[in-house]
Amino acid sequence: MDKPMVSADFFVIKALEDGVQVIGLTRGNDTRFHHSEKLDKGETMIAQFTEHTSAVKVRGKALIQTSHGEIENN
Repeated sequence: MDKPMVSADFFVIKALEDGVQVIGLTRGNDTRFHHSEKLDKGETMIAQFTEHTSAVKVRGKALIQTSHGEIENN
C-alpha cells in the first residue's frame, strides 16, 4: 500500500485586513477548488498540505509564514 503524499511542514497565514480568502486546491489530473476559508484582520490559520491539497491560494493582505521564509501578500 502506498503512503499518502503528505508534508509534515505547517504554514501560517495571518490576515492583515478583513476578508482574506484562503483557498485549497486539489491534487490530481484536474486541479479544482475544494475548500475555502475567510479570515478577518488579526485571525490566523495554521495549515498543511495533505493527500487532497496540493496548493493554497491566498487573496487579500496577509502574512504567510513557512519553513522557507515569510511572504507578505498585498
